Amino acid sequence: MKLTFLGTGTSTGVPQLMCDCEVCRSTDPRDKRLRCSGLIETDGGNILIDCGPDFREQMLRFHSGKGLDALIITHHHYDHVGGTDDLRPYCKGKKAFPVYCNEQTEEDMRRRMPYSFVDHPYPGVPSYDLHVVRPYTPFKVCGIEITPLLVNHYLLEILAFRIGKLGYVTDAKTIPTATKKALKGIDTLVINALRHNEHISHMTLQDALAVIAEIHPRVAYLTHVSHDMGLTSTIEPILPPGVFLANDGSAIEIPD
Repeated sequence: MKLTFLGTGTSTGVPQLMCDCEVCRSTDPRDKRLRCSGLIETDGGNILIDCGPDFREQMLRFHSGKGLDALIITHHHYDHVGGTDDLRPYCKGKKAFPVYCNEQTEEDMRRRMPYSFVDHPYPGVPSYDLHVVRPYTPFKVCGIEITPLLVNHYLLEILAFRIGKLGYVTDAKTIPTATKKALKGIDTLVINALRHNEHISHMTLQDALAVIAEIHPRVAYLTHVSHDMGLTSTIEPILPPGVFLANDGSAIEIPD
């Protein structure tokens, strides 16, 4: 199984509009971050994790000409679902594109794109097959078992995922004990780390490192990173062994 980081930035992306900080002015490609998303490639198909407003650009850069078979969504905030209308090319020839999400996200998609859910849709609109999934109840996509896990995005309960030996956690502020237990034994952990200073709804770098130390994966990658984190060239040397900043377009293999 392979994971490609399609985007590793926070909701504003990096560089951030109207910002002149050293990170936003950086010419290092590792400091350019589209909104957070990932792509799982397995023998059974390709699974998209979140579909934000940079989705079209991400496909053109990192997955051009290749298909998608399903979408799993962590939560309904715009930076994670704002590109769902652009899935329409992947609906051609299919009855509907499979989407797996929690109940709030399903309701949001129906409100956001009512034209996709009418009895007689306009020709060419995207068509979705929505599946509501529950925390800690596994389901199968493209032949692989995925377990949705509960995390807290401030007051909002959202989903993380365990996919084989991969744990994928984004936008978490706190992680319940049951989710940490479910992540034990994974090989690779992807986890959000927004910045150094405290934030109301996202983990800081130190918060993320504490969770990594507790779960103890072989390797961990930090995502959903803001310009406030600092330059990649400055941060990577101070990270613990086996912990890395994820970068847009980079791909990692997850063992079976």
